[in-house]
Amino acid sequence: MEVFVSDSLSRRSVLLGGTLAGAAALTTAAALPVAALPGAGSPRRGEVFTLGVASGDPAPDGVVLWTRLAADPLAEDGMGGMPGKALPVQWEVAEDERFTRVVQRGEVQAAPELGHSVHVELTGLRPDRDYFYRFRAEGSLSPTGRTRTAPLPGALTSLSMAFASCAQYEHGYFTAYRHLADEHPDLVLHLGDYNYEYEAGVYVAPGGNPRDHAGPETETLANYRQRHAQYKADPDLQHAHAAAPWVVVWDDHEVDNNWADEVHEKPEIPQPHFLERRKAAFQAYYENMPLRRAQIPRGIDLRLHRRVQWGRLANFHMLDTRQYRDDQVGGDKFPTQDPARLDPKRSLTGAEQERWLLKGLQRSNARWDVLGQQVMFAEIDYLSGEEKGYNPDAWDGYVGSRERVVQGWQRAKVRNPVVLTGDVHTHWANDVHHRDEIVGTELTTTSITSGGDGSAKLTDKEKAYLKENPHVRLYSNQRGYISTRITPDELRADYRVLPYVSKPGAPVETLASFVIEDGRPGLNEA
Repeated sequence: MEVFVSDSLSRRSVLLGGTLAGAAALTTAAALPVAALPGAGSPRRGEVFTLGVASGDPAPDGVVLWTRLAADPLAEDGMGGMPGKALPVQWEVAEDERFTRVVQRGEVQAAPELGHSVHVELTGLRPDRDYFYRFRAEGSLSPTGRTRTAPLPGALTSLSMAFASCAQYEHGYFTAYRHLADEHPDLVLHLGDYNYEYEAGVYVAPGGNPRDHAGPETETLANYRQRHAQYKADPDLQHAHAAAPWVVVWDDHEVDNNWADEVHEKPEIPQPHFLERRKAAFQAYYENMPLRRAQIPRGIDLRLHRRVQWGRLANFHMLDTRQYRDDQVGGDKFPTQDPARLDPKRSLTGAEQERWLLKGLQRSNARWDVLGQQVMFAEIDYLSGEEKGYNPDAWDGYVGSRERVVQGWQRAKVRNPVVLTGDVHTHWANDVHHRDEIVGTELTTTSITSGGDGSAKLTDKEKAYLKENPHVRLYSNQRGYISTRITPDELRADYRVLPYVSKPGAPVETLASFVIEDGRPGLNEA
């Protein structure tokens, strides 16, 4: 089987943040014979692999493998206790967990310019298969990860997919990630707020924070690298990354709460170095996620919107609703009644990404077209009675954008449009209406931890949400995630919840299940 060989540094460099980082060469693999890796036998485990392993963005013939070397994850300089030089990292991929049937091996340089991270873009694998992978460096052997390739383009292979968002380290333990991993999904989507920017104690959950962030509020590259490392060192998160390939997109907290394009959270308070902060956050995000070379940041820009195809069963259109949006209306005050939200010229996605999405919907022949994105898509009125109030940070603050997307999928005759959402720290199940007709479905996952333990009992205010919005079929303020089973005939969504996150070891249960039938938009209770 062919081993992937990348362009070398002498053939290609990448302009990264104004300096030549040689990213293409530093993050891809040079071929090695399929033979024992250096140090085989009884290697020491874990000394530099404290951040675990991950894979992502599967294709029919390959996937991205990731790790980042760190002997001291919380080092304040963000370098993880590693030397200021490139280090060789060997990788191998096998058909079995014991690595008796190794199919590819190679070596890559983990360079300080990219935080000693590596991104190995595999090709030459078989479609629709499980593979196992691991790394070796500095005499250490990494944990083993499981990944999976996508089916061939014409296949209608069923898919087990779970999705999650909003994991505030301080607000609780990542037990939900462990339960998600133990379900053995084929694919995991993370819809944003993978980590949070705050200094310890600034964002406090009801009942208090059971653990603390290390370091100050993230503003520099060293800060963001340290924060990513603290999250990646969590064993439950590592377990989830090692269980399946992930497809990730960010929301706001990976940079700054409620940022919008080049506008920071509180524009009335000067933040003259915000674009430098954004640039640092983007670089650290790339370094710490299983992303392809296409996502290497260039200064303050990183193209994160992309598609992942699962045969002819599903197209996942992964959106970035932060980098290109107009600023929120009404000073971002919630709930808003500002009529500017109705301005058709306002955009949540930016014009180029909107064209990319609509063209992709027009060209799709998938049974299910899934929009993986961050903020609430369906219209939600947050005020009781005749008054109406909306979330300016969601699609309700960008009504023209939503109208164009819905009309786009209607014109394209998309067979089964489904929107996946995170951000709001609560479970929602919504029918998407357009002119009094159900035209799609929105599945909104609660947080992994953000907001603390939550409650199974609805408050009067939460009950009012349901009364004001009859298209909302479920609302829950518990922590958890959503597991789905997608087949040619239906998409089943199980809303998984935990009773607490303020201490480890919580059990998980299914709060409710819904089915979307092929060709029939809207939710049916399972």
